[in-house]
Amino acid sequence: MPNDVLDLDAIKTTLYTAVLSDVLDDFGLPNQAMAPFVRPLDEGKKLVGYARTGLFMNTYSVREGENPYEIEIALIDDLKPNDVAVLGCAGPTQRIAPWGELLTTASMKRGAVGCVTDGLVRDVRHIRSLGFPVFHGGIGPLDSRGRGKMMAYDLPIQCGGVSVKPGDLVFGDVDGVVVVPKEVSVRVVEAAMRKVTSENKTRQELENGLLLADVYAKYGVL
Repeated sequence: MPNDVLDLDAIKTTLYTAVLSDVLDDFGLPNQAMAPFVRPLDEGKKLVGYARTGLFMNTYSVREGENPYEIEIALIDDLKPNDVAVLGCAGPTQRIAPWGELLTTASMKRGAVGCVTDGLVRDVRHIRSLGFPVFHGGIGPLDSRGRGKMMAYDLPIQCGGVSVKPGDLVFGDVDGVVVVPKEVSVRVVEAAMRKVTSENKTRQELENGLLLADVYAKYGVL
């Protein structure tokens, strides 16, 4: 798979959501940035990894003897190093809170590197103390039991208005979350690295006092 050749450490160190979004525009993929309401719990954290998707639906009760967490538990226990749990809840929502401290702890032990959801998160103080990157659609104390249930995992979903497939590259920082389809991830990352180099040159020229119009004409980067 193309993802095997990606250097996630270099991507995390060098890139940022804005440059990836710009490059995806150039690739004819203008709808890869999640809606602005999807925000980081800790603005100082970056998130880079591969999507493992979960699809939630609203529920309004729990049947006797039912384990409403069964499929969610199966996903968390199957996470691998560099995985990102991406949980689609048709957010923004005031009901479904699929993520909290215990799932964070379990995911970290599996080697996962973050969570993205357009649903709610809780146990925020504990998650922040663990240093685990989580991007969320809101904060609330609600348990998902009787309010929302994961119906399936590792299938294409929508999260924050973006289509996400298992294995897609997920990148999050203070500006938001961008999803890079796995089939173009290598080419997009290479182009983004080149664009960062051009932006660095542009910034230096502007700091040296050159006019923006002249710098743009020279490098074509804004």
